[in-house]
Amino acid sequence: MHEMGIALEIIEIATASIPPEARSAKVERVNLKIGKLSAVVPESLRFCFDIVSKDTPLAGAELVIEETPVAARCKDCGARWTIAEPVFTCRACESGSLEILSGRELDIVSIEIAQEDEHGDGKR
Repeated sequence: MHEMGIALEIIEIATASIPPEARSAKVERVNLKIGKLSAVVPESLRFCFDIVSKDTPLAGAELVIEETPVAARCKDCGARWTIAEPVFTCRACESGSLEILSGRELDIVSIEIAQEDEHGDGKR
């Protein structure tokens, strides 16, 4: 299950991106963009994330996943479309010479950190 390795990388990247002055803040949400061709199972990734985030600044954080469709462009005729079925030929000219434009992403879009109030207790 490669989702465990991905979850560990998310924890590492997200922890490193927390500003030094906010190290004690609680991470509430990590927003991801994952392409349909990335071979990541969202529910497995959430499960692994919940396990590996324990005892980190991301413990209890919500992992929000936006799945991006597979979009392609025909190199022969220039047509663009979203691929919904496992057929990788141009809908316009039936060429097999395609460029995949999206669908392979695995990006951390943003990390949301709870704001501390003037008492420093993390409540809004």
